[in-house]
Amino acid sequence: MDFTSDRILYEDNHYIAVQKLCGDIVQEDKTGDESLLNMVKRFIKARDAKPGNVFLEVTHRIDRPVSGVVLFAKTSKGLSRMNNLFQEGKIGKKYWAVVKNRPPLDSDLLVHYLVRDSKKNKSYVYPREVHGSKEAKLKYKLVGKTKNYFLLEIELITGRHHQIRSQLSKIGCPIKGDLKYGYDRSNADGGIHLHSRMFAFKHPMTEEDVVVLAPPPKDAIWDEFLVLNID
Repeated sequence: MDFTSDRILYEDNHYIAVQKLCGDIVQEDKTGDESLLNMVKRFIKARDAKPGNVFLEVTHRIDRPVSGVVLFAKTSKGLSRMNNLFQEGKIGKKYWAVVKNRPPLDSDLLVHYLVRDSKKNKSYVYPREVHGSKEAKLKYKLVGKTKNYFLLEIELITGRHHQIRSQLSKIGCPIKGDLKYGYDRSNADGGIHLHSRMFAFKHPMTEEDVVVLAPPPKDAIWDEFLVLNID
């Protein structure tokens, strides 16, 4: 699928934030499928009639079955300064997750220790530190409910492999469609109901506060929550 301008959520001289669809890979991997990075590069080259190579680099990634905001850097200066913001913990990220089970508490801070199994591409959750583990922290709150599902808003404090998916599964709330982490069936499109809703930062060049919001994919479940005017 070609990238189109309606998927641009924010753009200036240094950055472009775009809507990632379920199934897009942010950066090339062993599948050989075209990456979102290359799609956006090709779009910019055509739109701006650039004769040479387009500079575009990944600043962060989200999993293939997840939708939402992804920010790319259009300049090397923008990339290095965004990397610094990440290292200093000055990026705000919020996710929406649809789960079938109500969480034990309506809001909580989850602290676990994750061990990544690269061969299985899966993270395992432990209540305390074990060999090879990394601490994982997130905050969640219940922000909506329908007849069949609950909507959680998640604020990431650390950024670990499959962190939201594995931590929510650990408290009995696997994300809709996420077979890998305990949901009972997959979604028809192969995605899961986890959405990178917000990406916020103080612009390192202009000092302006930038808040990028991504609408969730169009489907009956997301649509049912949107009518509740969450935010």
